[in-house]
Amino acid sequence: MNPLLVPLFDELSGERVILRPYQETDAAGLHDAVDESREHLRPWLPFYNQHNSVDEALSWIISAKARWLLRESMNCALIEAATGRYLGGIGLHVHSWEIPYFEIGYWLRKSAEGHGYITEAARLLTDFALNNLRAKRVEIRCDELNTASANVARRLGYLEEGCFRNDFQSPEGAVRNTLVFSRIPGETRNEK
Repeated sequence: MNPLLVPLFDELSGERVILRPYQETDAAGLHDAVDESREHLRPWLPFYNQHNSVDEALSWIISAKARWLLRESMNCALIEAATGRYLGGIGLHVHSWEIPYFEIGYWLRKSAEGHGYITEAARLLTDFALNNLRAKRVEIRCDELNTASANVARRLGYLEEGCFRNDFQSPEGAVRNTLVFSRIPGETRNEK
């Protein structure tokens, strides 16, 4: 399979969210969302100290568009359908095109948490990976202490497979654990 020939999407729409590849016009929204949420994101994501200006966000978006075209990583802007507001980001990251095997990563601006946006967005991306890309495995990984992120995977019927112990260092220097969740085709897992 030649990944460069794999058709992707221009947009995935849910009831309240839209996922689409990043556009240069998202730079200000990306910068604002990270800036609003910097301390909130700090424990979980390494980019809390990135996107310090609109130009930095734009540079990242241009790189993300290149990775999308090369089918290395499909990062999407997460947009509120009713308002067009930039809510955060979600991505489908390639582990293997041969299997196919992907990982979903996501983040949400602080002011948008608690409304089910990430659950809806992750459901859209999971369904796309399993149904359109014929994924044999889709993963969600998160810090063991990030219960909100782990609960998204659980709500979507992902199986908690285990925990990578002492596998990364937090920004504060603490050694932490990573939970691993997965979905595979044919599972009849009830979403909660």
